[in-house]
Amino acid sequence: MRVTGAAFAPAKVNLFLHIGPLGPDGFHPVCSLMVFADVGDRLRLEPGEGFAVEGPFAAELAGLDPADNLVMRAADAIGGAPGRLVLAKDLPVASGLGGGSSDAGAALRLLRTVQSGAALEAAAAALGSDGVPCLWGRPVIAEGRGERLIPAPRLPVLHAVLVNPRVACPTGAVYRAYDAGPAASADRPAMPEAFDDAAAVATFLGGTRNDLEGPAASLVPQIGETLAWLRARRETLFARLSGSGATGFSICADAAQADRLAAAAEAQGWWARPCRLGGPWSA
Repeated sequence: MRVTGAAFAPAKVNLFLHIGPLGPDGFHPVCSLMVFADVGDRLRLEPGEGFAVEGPFAAELAGLDPADNLVMRAADAIGGAPGRLVLAKDLPVASGLGGGSSDAGAALRLLRTVQSGAALEAAAAALGSDGVPCLWGRPVIAEGRGERLIPAPRLPVLHAVLVNPRVACPTGAVYRAYDAGPAASADRPAMPEAFDDAAAVATFLGGTRNDLEGPAASLVPQIGETLAWLRARRETLFARLSGSGATGFSICADAAQADRLAAAAEAQGWWARPCRLGGPWSA
């Protein structure tokens, strides 16, 4: 069995996220259009044993409880790792970018031997509601608890910027804030079979929501400040919070506009990365 290899764990972005009221089973129904960025974490397998984290956000995972280590839980679900797993943590932690689930998906792909796609999906689903979408990293519509997956409309590659105010935003607290207010609904908006360009995507998204944006901003004021700044920029066609935050995304017309916007966001002291949204990406 090979003891070296690498896998890419792309950032997940919720272009919209509609959420219904908390159900008797303790879950919220959702409807979300998920896409993936060509920036993310990286996982490698090397000779040795155990697990290590490196990179700019490694410190945030120091002392991680084994029960919360989705990479090792994913590895254990398919028989363990034949070597040492090293995670290069390049995405902010607790940022609404699906980092943990995407890292777990990378582990499942990297360590796959004889497992079928269905077996990998079962392992991914057991790790979280966005586990299966993050396993494959392809645009998809997720409904139910996130387990019911529907092919996404054909999307152009979207030039975008991810911006995080360098503040963590715990998902559980955001959902509790959501539950304290009037519930929305997990409705699926009418969508075309394909979008022609970024402007068409931006127009469509203007009629959708992220139902966690308000609750998240009420807990972390920097989220509202970041989004207001993005929406005021001329490079931005559309901006929104991804997931439960604290990362926002801005869709731009082209790569040059995205690069310019990312540089301006970094000058504010924020973490920012120009990227392409779509997927799947190999690196």
